[in-house]
Amino acid sequence: MSNVNVVHKVRQELQEKVKDVKLYIDGKFIVAESNEQFDNIEPFTNARINSVASGARTDIDKAAKAARKAFKGEWGGLPQQQRLDYIYKIADSIDRHVEELAHLESYDTGLPIFLTKKMVSRASKNFRFYAEMVSSQMYGDAYQVDDEFLNYTIRKPVGIAGLITPWNAPFMLETWKIAPALATGNTVILKPAEWSPLTANKLAEIIDEEVDLPDGVFNVVHGYGETAGASLVAHEDVELISFTGETTTGSEIMKNGADSLKRFSMELGGKSPIIIFDDADLDRALDACTWGIFSFNGERCTANSRLYVHEDIAEDFVKALKERISNIKVGDPLDEKTEVGPLIHTNHYKNVKGYIELAEQEGCEVFQGNVPEEHSQGNYIPPTILLNADNSMRVVQEEVFGPVLTVMTFKEEEEVIEKANDVRYGLAGYVWTKDIQRGHRVSQAVDAGMLWINSQNVRDLRTPFGGSKHSGIGREGGYYAFEFYTEMQVIHVAIGEHRIPQFGKN
Repeated sequence: MSNVNVVHKVRQELQEKVKDVKLYIDGKFIVAESNEQFDNIEPFTNARINSVASGARTDIDKAAKAARKAFKGEWGGLPQQQRLDYIYKIADSIDRHVEELAHLESYDTGLPIFLTKKMVSRASKNFRFYAEMVSSQMYGDAYQVDDEFLNYTIRKPVGIAGLITPWNAPFMLETWKIAPALATGNTVILKPAEWSPLTANKLAEIIDEEVDLPDGVFNVVHGYGETAGASLVAHEDVELISFTGETTTGSEIMKNGADSLKRFSMELGGKSPIIIFDDADLDRALDACTWGIFSFNGERCTANSRLYVHEDIAEDFVKALKERISNIKVGDPLDEKTEVGPLIHTNHYKNVKGYIELAEQEGCEVFQGNVPEEHSQGNYIPPTILLNADNSMRVVQEEVFGPVLTVMTFKEEEEVIEKANDVRYGLAGYVWTKDIQRGHRVSQAVDAGMLWINSQNVRDLRTPFGGSKHSGIGREGGYYAFEFYTEMQVIHVAIGEHRIPQFGKN
């Protein structure tokens, strides 16, 4: 069977298999209270995939009541090891469904299948990692005060965790939040992005059918941000909100949750620089630069969307970059050979296309790869570089979130640091140089939460993940997640007869 026929067969099987999506609340799949639904659209063809239950305030209220009951009841009363046994069971179940989850993710988002297979396989690691972290590193401290006091700290789950996740790597990022929330003893209400509901629904099915998690511990309420999302944020019984998404939305979420004094973790937008000095290993830097902006179809918060290349090597580097772009395989996301697929939604496609048109108006030279004619019905933006850019342009200052790279040059170290910091974002950055002292110096001078030296974006789950400036608040990852998902309590114990003031005693 030809490759085209294989891909067509896979899509047909998905079309036949995918059913309408319901909410998952208190261990049951139910329709929304309003009976409202919305259409889920495939990015490759812009055809309807299925209908999704559109949750709102009353559904969030149901989920919160179920989550509170579980937190106060069976889940909250479990010994730690029994709770972690459930976490390991979720990981094992995900591993049994990697192939199916990867295809659903690709079908739903337009991400290439070779990438979704890697992403989904990482999801089970998130659960195992946090089960191990809770066992080995979630502990308190003890403080002795002479022979009078022993003071110690313990960590307790906060309560109900509201998790609002994005559409660009939905399953991996959902599990990245769900795993620490559950492992530390919280209950969860997940509000997935409305453009990518399929793998969140599949996770609910896996947990329901194979894990036997107590009812109410894990709930999924699909819906729009302004209805389901806003209701989750405003709900007085939801103690914390972890949000990954666009900066303006994050700001609104914090405002809407302020009255109930929620704690927030915000991983927001990015406009990350990649700085390439003239002494860099240019072949490896080219690999990293190309991967860093064009993988995930460019829909990546940590994408190196601003290239600053030293003027002495700029001509050769850009020439090599153009050659790479011309050879990038743009195609059907379900095809194993595809490197770049369609953007997730027509609205997002129009937004990215608008930025490219704006770049031309601002004076950029636009160089693009190729989209095969047979894919014209999809939301395809070819891999694009914007030459002759400068920091004053909107395409340099604003997050495009597509396969679009702005290219600029520099001469001096101080100059490129100033340019790199001249945006409101501060999520990530990349520095390429064989001078390791300069690598450390420049990395520390860049205002960003995460920097990679002579490396692509390689994640270490033990390290903190998050940004500075308008790219976020707080850190998740490693034991840093405990600061968010647990409450620290101090117990003061008198072990001696310390003096107590005696008011009113004659």
